Amino acid sequence: MDSVSQFALGAAVAVAALGDRVRPLRAVLWGGVLGTLPDLDVLIDHGDAVANMVRHRAESHALLWLSLAAPVLAFGIAALHRERDRFRRWWWAVWLALVTHPLLDAMTVYGTKLWLPFDGRAVGVGSLFVIDPLYTLPLLVGTGWCLWRRGDRRGRRANALGLLLSTLYAGWSVGSQQVALSVAERSLRAQGIVATDLLATPAPLQTVLWRLLAATPQHLYEAHWSWCDGERPLAWTRIDRGAEHLTTLREAPAVLALQAQSQGFWKCWRDGDTVLLADARMGMEPRYVFTFEVGSAHSPVQPLEPTVLRRERLPLGDGLRWLWARMWGAAVPPLPLR
Repeated sequence: MDSVSQFALGAAVAVAALGDRVRPLRAVLWGGVLGTLPDLDVLIDHGDAVANMVRHRAESHALLWLSLAAPVLAFGIAALHRERDRFRRWWWAVWLALVTHPLLDAMTVYGTKLWLPFDGRAVGVGSLFVIDPLYTLPLLVGTGWCLWRRGDRRGRRANALGLLLSTLYAGWSVGSQQVALSVAERSLRAQGIVATDLLATPAPLQTVLWRLLAATPQHLYEAHWSWCDGERPLAWTRIDRGAEHLTTLREAPAVLALQAQSQGFWKCWRDGDTVLLADARMGMEPRYVFTFEVGSAHSPVQPLEPTVLRRERLPLGDGLRWLWARMWGAAVPPLPLR
């Protein structure tokens, strides 16, 4: 999730854990800072664009390492504020602020390696978009109210209510995702499409409109479904996966890493002599958030070193207008024109 959401979540759980034993401003600031701490791994350059993507949300987001770091950080904070008698309470607050970060990240489609070093597979539920105001606002209002009330009983109740509402919203997103998947499965069966993998993830900023993505060995199928669509059938767009462009690059480390990261939802194509590979889970056809130059079409031995990230995003105004119309059930084209 975005840094604002992570700060707000860390602050809210720290306030709840520390109660009236610590001033609310201190709890909010430490909780917020600790809630964003795992994302400092983005400052590490692994020397390659694909490696930077794949190794984000790895060791710094592993529940074991964060749990081991919690007592060390808590001891330092308690000593700094001369509150060693409250070490256990600080330990609880620090642990919650740290581990809720990767647990929230795991709700997005990107994927988070929660179980390192025992299991390197990424967990990505995919039911929340990386920025969702309806998740974040209850947390901000609750902690803000607690600060305004200077941590009195009503303020702490407001903070707890914000945590409850945000958690219920996350639960709603999972239920909504299951409905979207059921709609997609029925539609694919009706059209005779046999998919090896199926994904449902929310369009930006909300959980009313869902992007559906089905994979077959040769194609991807993309559609959108909204709670406001009624009985209108899904309109699937067939997308050529371009596997033939990877013939000479099939064993390149960057290609293998990105295909594993995308969990089978990838697309490949050529731009002149350059071979491009995208994680199709994020973005929409024809623009994907993570598109990489992975090799040259005329270099049968060596891929390009290092890989290069290309960013092709829809203009914000066009994207928001499309999102608003499609969310309420309008039969608009899959994407605004270029």
